[in-house]
Amino acid sequence: MSTQKKAKTVKGKKSKTASSIVWFEIPADNVARAKQFYGALFGWKIEKFPGVEDYWHVDTGGHNDTPDGGMMARKSPQQPITNYINVASVTKSAAKVVKLGGKICMPKTTVPHMGYFVICQDTENNMFALWEVNDSAK
Repeated sequence: MSTQKKAKTVKGKKSKTASSIVWFEIPADNVARAKQFYGALFGWKIEKFPGVEDYWHVDTGGHNDTPDGGMMARKSPQQPITNYINVASVTKSAAKVVKLGGKICMPKTTVPHMGYFVICQDTENNMFALWEVNDSAK
């Protein structure tokens, strides 16, 4: 996950976390085939993610403001590509998802020394994730 923080400062207002896509995950029925496809199509470098079993880092080759992603074996037949959106607090944003009619599919989960995520479903049955940067996450 990207640990980059984006913030805008407006006179008289404190810094706000930009709610932009910071990571994506591509599930694959055949990871080797998917790596070959995306690597050849976009020139992405896809290599084993250190310390995580069955997970690969997708280096898109873009600047820091271009999100990288992950690839893994598909866990269920309908598992979609998931976009991770940066928020100041996954706890507060998850509560807002529910208040607005969405659902929480996976509760707050820790990625040690990087942050937290929550997998959600919007009112149109689309999956997405909330991502909170926190270097102290345990």
